[in-house]
Amino acid sequence: MSTNKSKLSKDSLYKAIDQVLEGSANPKRKFRETVELQIVLKNYDPAKDKRFSGTVKLPHIPRPNAKICVLGDDAHCDEAKANGFESMDVEAMKKLNKDKKLVKKLAKRYRAFVATDSVIRQIPRLLGPGLNKAGKFPTQVTHNDQLVNRINEVKSTIKFQMKKVLVLGVAIGNVTMENKQLYENITLAVNFLVSLLKKNWQNVKCLYIKSSMGKRQRIY
Repeated sequence: MSTNKSKLSKDSLYKAIDQVLEGSANPKRKFRETVELQIVLKNYDPAKDKRFSGTVKLPHIPRPNAKICVLGDDAHCDEAKANGFESMDVEAMKKLNKDKKLVKKLAKRYRAFVATDSVIRQIPRLLGPGLNKAGKFPTQVTHNDQLVNRINEVKSTIKFQMKKVLVLGVAIGNVTMENKQLYENITLAVNFLVSLLKKNWQNVKCLYIKSSMGKRQRIY
């Protein structure tokens, strides 16, 4: 049997999703809870083994209200403003003067960035390496793209990145989503992660899902 074959049980996963959503509804919180996938790896030595990273686009947007900033030319900044998104033009970026603390603060303020193709090349010179170090270097957008569509793509893209620990966590949805949407996001995210691992499922110790304030539910 292929090591890439999914080992998630459909019935068990749906049951876990139901438990996460029921737990979120009672007691109901005053904010929209994120649903997180937690992964515990095994048979990995972060100090010796090659660290992996990869991004995958989920079929349903896990964080529809995630704050995205447009680093754009005049046209894209105007389009961003018209659609209710925050933006910075080249002059605004210059004012940060490559100050590491200010750039770090900027990176923390937003979930992600998109940048006009003509501007993205200037970002290392304007802001230094701060966004890249934060894992938030902008996604490129051109004037042939629909800015809103590009932003929604960024909102539905998650990143797996191995660092110094064997526990990973990514947002794969929120508690207002339907069970089927969460199921599709989770299965795609898990199977993509497994494809990044050197021994596929043999490197997965256990998997959990949980809402922001809820109990975690084991799915593998």
